[in-house]
Amino acid sequence: MLGASLATFALTRLYTRLQRHYGWRPGRIGDVHVHHLVLGVVLVLASGMLETALRVGENGRDLLAVIFGVGGAFILDEFALTFHLRDVYWTEEGRRSIDACIMWLLFGAWLLVGLSPFGIHDHTAIPRTIGFVVIAVNVVLTVITCLKGKLTFGLLSIFLPPVGIVTAVRLARPGSVWAQRFYPAGSAKAVESSARFHPHDGSQIERLRIRLVDLVGGAPNR
Repeated sequence: MLGASLATFALTRLYTRLQRHYGWRPGRIGDVHVHHLVLGVVLVLASGMLETALRVGENGRDLLAVIFGVGGAFILDEFALTFHLRDVYWTEEGRRSIDACIMWLLFGAWLLVGLSPFGIHDHTAIPRTIGFVVIAVNVVLTVITCLKGKLTFGLLSIFLPPVGIVTAVRLARPGSVWAQRFYPAGSAKAVESSARFHPHDGSQIERLRIRLVDLVGGAPNR
């Protein structure tokens, strides 16, 4: 499933960038532009229903996992369209699709290698009370990180708790739930946040992140 998702995402982004460069017409049924998101929904639903209804053997399950992975990649590659309910594929808002795909692949990879969420294993020797406190603190840090608009780091902190300690105390992204609630317009925090996360004049880390996203998914229309 993970391999199928990765290959599908890479090939889809390659095709859409070539389509954009050469001006190819998108797929249509009549006058309707059919996004590959639609095909992804069909593949995910079909593979899930077949797995549930037929209870296929190991080989059949492998095939359905590949189909599910392909469908999932199609859906997440246009995740921003479902979030904004309009075609934002080549806009700044469309970067959410790249983030969603990266999170999907990271989450699948960590589950594949058996990395334990929040650093607590079932066979741990840590006393139950201490383990509960550690998990509770990590959950809070993860939630704060996500509220600050850093969803990828929020996912990282689930499996790598030290990440949450750093990201939870740093500035929130402009427009995030945390910024809207705690950074009033014109306040020092709001101004600093806008400056740090500006796509062109922000911090070096933010500019590097944007260049990497552009390299993976293509630069948005500006």
